[in-house]
Amino acid sequence: MDTGSALFPSFTRPMKPDEIGQVDALLAQAFGGGEEVALVAKLRKSRAMAGEMVLPLGREVIGYYALSQMVAPKGWVCLAPVAVAPQWQRKKHGKRMIAQLVAWAGQTRQPVVVLGQPEFYERAGFVRADASRLSGPYPMENTLLAGIAETPEARLVYPQAFAGL
Repeated sequence: MDTGSALFPSFTRPMKPDEIGQVDALLAQAFGGGEEVALVAKLRKSRAMAGEMVLPLGREVIGYYALSQMVAPKGWVCLAPVAVAPQWQRKKHGKRMIAQLVAWAGQTRQPVVVLGQPEFYERAGFVRADASRLSGPYPMENTLLAGIAETPEARLVYPQAFAGL
């Protein structure tokens, strides 16, 4: 075993199918319940999932985020949930994961929407002002964007799995 990789997390990478159990446990631990586990399961089952990324530490998954296809605007994705194992929180691993996503979104011009704590997501590179021309079912003051040069006037429609959250 490479001890260097066991001491510090690697870069994010796509989740492997055999890591679903670890991801579910991480989500339950990080959020203190099963709501996010259920959300991810619904996204997978409905085929709305666009991608799932993990932050590995050796054979352990200590970070995770999901991207799902927005219903509207077409071609946009939303980021949710994002989780870091409690013992690895407040060590900038979440910011590092999300900053890598923001860099990818900027390079590919892939619009990514996130609903969350503006201070955290702005530090990672998301922009709240870019969402000012958008409307949607969730608080717009907590809606941020990455990967888009000019925001159109649009209504955000999230995958059905988000209904009731």
